[in-house]
Amino acid sequence: MEILAFGVQADEKPMLEAAFAGLHEVRCLDVFLSEDTAPIAAGYEVVSSSVNADLNARVLRILAAGGTRMIAQCSTGFNNIDLDVARQLGLTVSRVSSYSPYSVAEFAWTLAMAVNRRIVRASMRTRDFDFRLDGLLGRDLHGRTVGVLGTGRIGEAFTRIAHGFGMRLLGWDLVQNPACAELGMKYVGKDELFASCDLISLHVPLLEATHHIVDAAALRAMKDDAILVNSSRGGLIDSEALVTELRAGRFTGVGLDVYEAEAGVFFTDRSLEAVEDDTLARLVTFPNVVVTSHQAYYTADAVGQIIDTTAANIADHLAGRHSENVLVPAAAP
Repeated sequence: MEILAFGVQADEKPMLEAAFAGLHEVRCLDVFLSEDTAPIAAGYEVVSSSVNADLNARVLRILAAGGTRMIAQCSTGFNNIDLDVARQLGLTVSRVSSYSPYSVAEFAWTLAMAVNRRIVRASMRTRDFDFRLDGLLGRDLHGRTVGVLGTGRIGEAFTRIAHGFGMRLLGWDLVQNPACAELGMKYVGKDELFASCDLISLHVPLLEATHHIVDAAALRAMKDDAILVNSSRGGLIDSEALVTELRAGRFTGVGLDVYEAEAGVFFTDRSLEAVEDDTLARLVTFPNVVVTSHQAYYTADAVGQIIDTTAANIADHLAGRHSENVLVPAAAP
């Protein structure tokens, strides 16, 4: 059987082909699954997709009409898939329920340190042989307060690094993580966390309840010299409200690996095109903001685990097995 894989990055292709070697053929496409590209999947029983694919009702109907019976999402998040319609169409949908939490946690800290110590600005200067220190003043994080919204596996890994820095630990989650509590984390309400912390990092999933969890009120409550990092999902932050606060000269730094309107933009080259998204265009111009292209997960370790789990999910589907990774089980339309 041949599997059609959408949105495959160049670094991922040999890893994906190796995972299916001797089992199935895999056709790798660098385009993302959308209403325009879905007809390519005609005749393929199994397709894989990425978190930035748009699997709305129309896309799912095109896939089902073309003979697709399984969608293997190569990510943990699945807010881009209309699961109700997939269920109605009898499509099996799976995801990767977990992979290396260290990839994302370490990258979140990379962003925090980059904006705190002005690494991007310093690097750009030294390329021009400008070795002045003006405007590069950072702060020690030791002894300061970090707030972690979401203390699951990634939030815990982030917290352990914060503990190593010698920071005071505040957390917010619906369920407390005993491992974080053992490190000295104090769980508080969101309002207290926003108002008290020098560094805030987001590690909650994007759900209806967490959409714009960092809204205008939360941003106004934060310290003027706080650092905000988001390596989870773009929709957690009200981007327009963030621009308003940044224009007012607030915040030591903001590190964004995700953006709420990133679909169709991130993972693509738009360097020769006019930027249509005014909010994104404004964000990347602030000297205290670092925007990266949803790469926190992008380590050989994490990508390898994602691919291996996706291969296992497909094998389970073909064998009629069920696992914790199945979002919509096989059913007759």
